[in-house]
Amino acid sequence: MRTESKWIDAGLLRDFQAEGTDAHRLCTIEDGWVERFGRDVLISFKRVPGRERLIRELQSWAISVRFEFGRIFARFVPRKNEERESARLIFGDPAENLRTIATERHLKFGVDFGAGYSVGFFVDQRENRRHVRHIAPKRLLNCFAYTCSFSVSAACVGATTCNVDLSKKSLARGRENFALNSLPTVDHRFIADDVMAVLPRLARQGEKFDAIILDPPTFSRSPGGKAFHVENDFGKLLLDALDLAPRDSHLLLSTNCSTLREHALEVMARYGLKTARRAATFHRQPPLPDFPPGTGASSIWLTLR
Repeated sequence: MRTESKWIDAGLLRDFQAEGTDAHRLCTIEDGWVERFGRDVLISFKRVPGRERLIRELQSWAISVRFEFGRIFARFVPRKNEERESARLIFGDPAENLRTIATERHLKFGVDFGAGYSVGFFVDQRENRRHVRHIAPKRLLNCFAYTCSFSVSAACVGATTCNVDLSKKSLARGRENFALNSLPTVDHRFIADDVMAVLPRLARQGEKFDAIILDPPTFSRSPGGKAFHVENDFGKLLLDALDLAPRDSHLLLSTNCSTLREHALEVMARYGLKTARRAATFHRQPPLPDFPPGTGASSIWLTLR
């Protein structure tokens, strides 16, 4: 049975433009979704008929809301992570650079459609990045930092940051994001290492952070062969992070794992707090207007008491 398409309306499109945001979801259907990055569009599809449907509807929707787009990229969403591939250009000049710049609340972020399945910027973390700017931490620890978008959000309001990720290439792109926003990196650290090894090391050194981002991948493997499974290891990750979090600090717990929705995150967080003999208030960001309920990352903020 064909499900109804959920394209955003012209009013929401104008709201994004007014706040200086050109990176957001355009449409969601059962077989895929469409996202905007600057003037470029990325279609993520689970089946070829879904891709073709989204291409057709994109063109008619764009005319109806007077949205002008440049290139169209498409990527297949496989069931297994190891089958993921980079997006492919399906409309536009193949001679153009596969990179572009997306903007969120006037901050700039590099997007690379040829760098792999993930293009470098997750639009479903928009409200969590806004919250980082709102709490204005002095020291932020960004675990699984990827291209450091949370750190850019914190640095723009005066924070120093510590960014930890296995990938040197991702951290290099994080430095580029700092440069895109004219933010010097002299007071920021970029550590290419296993988060699960780094957190105890930082604790032994007596380091403390007033904001910590825990947004791990569903699965990763360190160069030494040690695997991280978010369903099994998120609890240990939280306990290690609590050792670095003083009173009144803020922790973000977030994941795209389909089996760890917000209720499961809250249960895990309460167990971890009880184990660590800590207390916290729980807070959720408002729902994203461009995402249907139940889609996008699941997230909970903790404020330690």
